[in-house]
Amino acid sequence: MDFKGKVVIITGASSGIGAATAKYLAELGASLVLTGRNIENLQKVGQECEAAGKGKPLLVVADVCSEDDNVRVVGETVKKFGKLDVLVNNAGKGVMGSIETTSLSQFDDIMNTNLRGLFHLTQVAVPHLIKSKGNIVNVSSVAGTRSFSGSLAYCISKAALDQFTRCVALELAPKGVRVNSVNPAVIITDFQRRLGMDDPTYEAYLKHSDSVHAMGRVGRASEVAAAIAFLGSDAASFTTGSQLCVDGGKNVMCPR
Repeated sequence: MDFKGKVVIITGASSGIGAATAKYLAELGASLVLTGRNIENLQKVGQECEAAGKGKPLLVVADVCSEDDNVRVVGETVKKFGKLDVLVNNAGKGVMGSIETTSLSQFDDIMNTNLRGLFHLTQVAVPHLIKSKGNIVNVSSVAGTRSFSGSLAYCISKAALDQFTRCVALELAPKGVRVNSVNPAVIITDFQRRLGMDDPTYEAYLKHSDSVHAMGRVGRASEVAAAIAFLGSDAASFTTGSQLCVDGGKNVMCPR
């Protein structure tokens, strides 16, 4: 998987899976454009990528929910590098709640981040990806392929994202652009802590999560990054419209 000469945008690159993917692709020689809302974290990741690779990433402070920001991200990318080869739609968020407890504002917030913003950024990027015969990797979730109680809005957003992946893959395949997703299960990041878990609750959650993954453990962000790198590389040249489950077998488990 050689990314030398490839220009890659990664959204939500300031932490978690996005940061791990940035560092992974830097080691493979990619020219990176990293976006996120936290400038301090983004700069830290950028420095780590520069140390791991041979180039300095372009850092763009941006919110995927902002249409102006999305246009600016793609514009600055093409201005600096002259093209775009890979778009990694990683930015996303979660929320806990059921049909009885999720407010419309919470629902709108999740859908704006996990679907609408991604939809718009992809629209802006597609003309450049057609020129380069590039590809898109969407970061979805096992929550897109399976149903979980207590995270209704999040599950809906990821199921919709998976359908988006398949439909856009069909639309862009004749133009030489591949579109795929990775669907992780529980990965060690700050994702759950952002949902309000304190340290003892998070540790208990991880311990329990070991038992609901067939491989008996939760995943690492670097393992998802490797899957993203594969789908974004020429090694996956005949793969499009796929959901690659990086989930330790969670997707195929069922209660007994």
